[in-house]
Amino acid sequence: MRDNNTKPVGAAQGAADDKVKRAFKRMQKKKVCVFCTEKIKEIDYKDLPRLKKFVTDKGKIIPCRMSGNCAAHQRELTEAVKRARMIALLPFKGE
Repeated sequence: MRDNNTKPVGAAQGAADDKVKRAFKRMQKKKVCVFCTEKIKEIDYKDLPRLKKFVTDKGKIIPCRMSGNCAAHQRELTEAVKRARMIALLPFKGE
């Protein structure tokens, strides 16, 4: 007979393996800022092909944790997208 307090050996080992797998799965390659790598000084609101890469189909601006932009360039990008929206170069909502 087995005590209620003891676990089978395989179950404890399986739980540890799952933790390792989950931790390894979360580790991803760090994203780099596109604007820093291309050494772009200023983000222009008239550069629509570049701005469209950072806007979703619904019209939302992609956050820096997903795009990989640094904080300074993300702020510039947000400002450029908002300016482009105000003069109707980019839509406020998705199409």
